[in-house]
Amino acid sequence: MKLLLDTHIFLWSLLEPQRLTPRVASELQHPANELWVSSITTWEVLVLAEKGRIRLDPDPVTWIRKVYAAVPFQEASLTHEIAIHSRMIRLPHQDPGDRFLVATAKVHGMTLVTADDRLLRTPACPVLPNREI
Repeated sequence: MKLLLDTHIFLWSLLEPQRLTPRVASELQHPANELWVSSITTWEVLVLAEKGRIRLDPDPVTWIRKVYAAVPFQEASLTHEIAIHSRMIRLPHQDPGDRFLVATAKVHGMTLVTADDRLLRTPACPVLPNREI
């Protein structure tokens, strides 16, 4: 299964794995699954660091480069098709990061891993919830 990690899932998997449910943790470690991260996630991580909401040592850019060099995430780059779909999908809000993530999952046939209530309800793509049901 192709798993696209929402930004908070990406960060939790690296910095706070205890915040992942047993099911999500198991799926992220399953060797048959591909772990994907959108380019927009890199941007969102940098924005969070710039706003002081997260601290990444020694600095955000170095931290991100080290993560991508060490962890087998595949990059889902933004394309014109993703941009088009980001405006076609129905979401209850206009957050560009969320729109790009859902559109990326839809275009590439991925399952979005998230704990975001607004994204858990989207019919636009399959979702793996990071919460106990």
